[in-house]
Amino acid sequence: MHENAMLIEILSLMAVAVIAATIFSRLGLGAILGYLVGGMLIGPSGLGLITNPAQIAHIGEFGVVFLLFLIGIELKPARLWVMRRQVFGLGSAQLLITGVVLWGVVQYGLQLDTAQSALVGFGLALSSTAFGIQLLASKNQLSSQWGRAGFSILLLQDLAVVPLLALVPILVKGDATIGASFGIALLETMAILTGVIMAGRLAINPLFRLVAAGRTPEVFTGFALLLVLGFGWLMESIGLSMAMGAFIAGLLMAESEFRHQVEVDIQPFRGLLLGLFFMSVGMGINISTLVDQTGLILIGLLVLLSIKAVIITGLVRVMKQPLGEAIKVGALLAQSGEFGFVLFTYAQLEGLLEGPLVEMLSAVIALSMAATPLLFLLGERLARRVARDTGTPPSVAPQEDDKKHIVIAGFGRVGDTIARILSDLELPFTAVDLNPEHVKRAREAGHTAIYGDAARPEILRAVGAGKAAMLVITVDDPKASERMIVCAKRECPTLPIFVRTHNNTAAKALRKLGAMHAVPETLEASLSLGAEVARAMNADEADIQTVVTALRSDDYRAIAPEEETPSKA
Repeated sequence: MHENAMLIEILSLMAVAVIAATIFSRLGLGAILGYLVGGMLIGPSGLGLITNPAQIAHIGEFGVVFLLFLIGIELKPARLWVMRRQVFGLGSAQLLITGVVLWGVVQYGLQLDTAQSALVGFGLALSSTAFGIQLLASKNQLSSQWGRAGFSILLLQDLAVVPLLALVPILVKGDATIGASFGIALLETMAILTGVIMAGRLAINPLFRLVAAGRTPEVFTGFALLLVLGFGWLMESIGLSMAMGAFIAGLLMAESEFRHQVEVDIQPFRGLLLGLFFMSVGMGINISTLVDQTGLILIGLLVLLSIKAVIITGLVRVMKQPLGEAIKVGALLAQSGEFGFVLFTYAQLEGLLEGPLVEMLSAVIALSMAATPLLFLLGERLARRVARDTGTPPSVAPQEDDKKHIVIAGFGRVGDTIARILSDLELPFTAVDLNPEHVKRAREAGHTAIYGDAARPEILRAVGAGKAAMLVITVDDPKASERMIVCAKRECPTLPIFVRTHNNTAAKALRKLGAMHAVPETLEASLSLGAEVARAMNADEADIQTVVTALRSDDYRAIAPEEETPSKA
């Protein structure tokens, strides 16, 4: 019976997730809102199909962890350093100003004491990393000017996890040495964090190279998961969030040759678990609490969204960004975040906050998160109207360089030789290979090379195949060549494909799949050897080239007119 109940819960989650996300996406409201509504529908206060939403929420939190890892892997340390002014300037200003304003509002409106009001104010000042970054990623705006501003605020808020958690027992005890306690905790955390980053930078690439050498995809994926979750656990053990640990792991991998294949392997887990997270937020909305305290909760929700939206918009505007862009950041981060649940529950366990108050605050946080997709849509429309009225061009994410390059799939002896020719002719190229030693050799030679499977569309996109001049496949595996050609023609139908293969039979098959030019090694070897023999006999060079060209023409028909059998030579 227990197994049947668990199966019903799993099927309910899957069915509702698919149906709700599809319907809301078709309505233009986004999958996130669909997950939230779906969670409310099957949660304990809805149909009751899910009896333990806390367990779902715990699993779903890993979606946020994987999301932050993928964000970190896209954000190189050099780029993060460029953002330091926004992170520590804009981010700190947002947290301090919003926290102080909400502190005063809570103390006046809820008649709490100073310690309780301070904790609630700063807890509500935090925004949802999962919602914010997911919306930015879905709009492809993480690299835009306003997207970087929003991400900077979220990053600083994640860094604030340590002091806010450390503040709870201090407020409970009424300790007068808050500054000293906080300073010591911060120094310890920074020391451990620095050690972890230095050790990770030295160890990650060699470990991945060792695992990848085994050429077992599932082991490589398992190690990638271990890296993300291991860093998350390590950071959580010193007081930071698991999401921050995953973000740091992503930063350490940002310049690794393995980053693209790791992204491909992590992506499915991120999508599945993040959907669970959003559904768990919906399940956490207690409908009976909403009914009993509807007025107070709605007033709190409106006050919270208004204060945060106005303050964030104003601060982004102070940073000299256009008003329309500032409005989008304000709409994106007006909600409170998932960390509020953790902070207020911890405060309840420590005796700082009472149960009914925590339940009411949790309802406000959950509703603010549920309102985010709609609020963001309104913010976008208002931003477009402001931009149109003021004549300000909309901000767009910077585009990559359109310079044509060649993609070499496989960097063994043949790929290396082609790379030498292209380098001598100053023709740009990017190599991709599943052999970590080949990738290491290419990088040591100064070439652009990544670890990955060129038969995966995500890897082709990572090496810019859509903008490439051509794809050159040099792998010594006909089946792998077939998969690469099929994938490339599906992803980039107009991309010219040149491929190396064993014999003319295989060459014909690859041309049928879409290769523009297939070079059979056995026939080319015989032509090269024959030409050298002719030169040794002092034959005329022009005559040699004429004969070789004629023999190559029409798919080598003159020397391989029939379906050939594999040579034993």
